[in-house]
Amino acid sequence: MSDGPRVRVLGAGVAGLAAAFEFARADCRVELIERREAAGLGCSHLAGGMLAPWCEAESSEQIIVDLGVESIEFWTHVVPVAERRGTLVLAAARDRPELARYARRTLERESLDGAAIAALEPDLSGRFEQALFYPREAHLDPRAAMAALLSRLKGFANVALRFGVEASPASDDADWTIDCRGLDSRDRLQDLRGVKGEMLILATPEVNLSRPVWLLHPRQPVYIVPRGGGRFMVGATMIENDEPGRITARAMLELLGAAYTVHPAFAEAEIVETGCGVRPAFPDNLPRLRREGRVIHVNGLFRHGFLIAPALARRAARMALDGAHFPEVTDADPRQRQSA
Repeated sequence: MSDGPRVRVLGAGVAGLAAAFEFARADCRVELIERREAAGLGCSHLAGGMLAPWCEAESSEQIIVDLGVESIEFWTHVVPVAERRGTLVLAAARDRPELARYARRTLERESLDGAAIAALEPDLSGRFEQALFYPREAHLDPRAAMAALLSRLKGFANVALRFGVEASPASDDADWTIDCRGLDSRDRLQDLRGVKGEMLILATPEVNLSRPVWLLHPRQPVYIVPRGGGRFMVGATMIENDEPGRITARAMLELLGAAYTVHPAFAEAEIVETGCGVRPAFPDNLPRLRREGRVIHVNGLFRHGFLIAPALARRAARMALDGAHFPEVTDADPRQRQSA
């Protein structure tokens, strides 16, 4: 048994599992506590699993790109559950100006014509004349990824897993507490807000896609992520609302319409699952590692959970164990964050 520092990790979504893993492999005595009866039952369960940092540059700050590039290495080498097949960005003919705008705001991309699109995804042959391709990006199945992380944690002798247990960061019976409770942390982080995301999973043997497809639209881009076995995750909306509820009729119509635009065979697909989760975000939609004494809050992952959680977990471990400082993800002045 390790005699390293005692670390309590609160929350078993992707942020909590990644943090527990980083502290465990640093030889700490880790206790992972989750109020639900199993890991990954919060908004992580409904995530798309796109690891697309260069696409995110279109609407996110550079720190999201940097954290995402680092996390791709985690998901492809440390816990190798991701497939690195790139991301294909499409637009209907009427929305082609959106594709040009998107290209201007992003890097690490290739411009494709219709023949090149068909070579990448034969099922899209003849359907689109132009596309952008981001070859270094990856994707994963979030549920499989969380199961893999949990399996790794169970293999550590220095890790205790406790589910169905309420816990508060106010407890002082550990050397460090890592608070990864998402929106439940609003009891300590008053500036957190909820952003609702709606998704659905379709099943059809008539469509074959080997990589995520991002369909641009002036109001709400939609992505389609292959999950294997003829299943596809379609998502996701972003609504300034923290009531989870059920998926709305409007969202269902928009998501299904986008899928149909990508391939008409989706019209006959079975809707096997719908979901609606609320993701935690700070006012600027950037993540924070906020320290309060011996508590480090890892929060505000917004819609970038799997994309940035491993990189944030690594920084949280270095803050606690090495005294490191990361101004780009702490509550520094915005100008300091940008320069960092």
